[in-house]
Amino acid sequence: MKRLLLVSVAFVAMLPMTALARGRVGVFVGPGFAPFGWYGYGYGWYGPYGMYPPFGVPNAGEVKLDTNIKDAEVFINGSYAGTVGKLKTMTMRAGKYNLEIRAPGRTPFQQQIYVVAGKTMKLRPELRIQPPVAPSGS
Repeated sequence: MKRLLLVSVAFVAMLPMTALARGRVGVFVGPGFAPFGWYGYGYGWYGPYGMYPPFGVPNAGEVKLDTNIKDAEVFINGSYAGTVGKLKTMTMRAGKYNLEIRAPGRTPFQQQIYVVAGKTMKLRPELRIQPPVAPSGS
């Protein structure tokens, strides 16, 4: 019985080595090596946030729209995205976009924006009232 238990323990101890030989790497989930709490968000062996960053590494940025016309339509790269009232803050991948905001009876707002990962861009589009077009008579 002792011999079976010893062989079982040796087999279980060698399982991680077989995974490592196949190129698989495991992830240790446990306490961080820092003085702040169980998972430690201080400086430790694994960088400035203990074992992992608190919310992962950001790969997207935010665009925040600040205008009083909530029913204005938002177009991103020519495609309809929604209204300003529903899209107060948009999370977008990092990159270059053509942003257009249209409202009936107002001048459209057009701007090329560059979204930076982890940053928030605040836009205050001015949608001025269009002057009435004078009829051209002969």
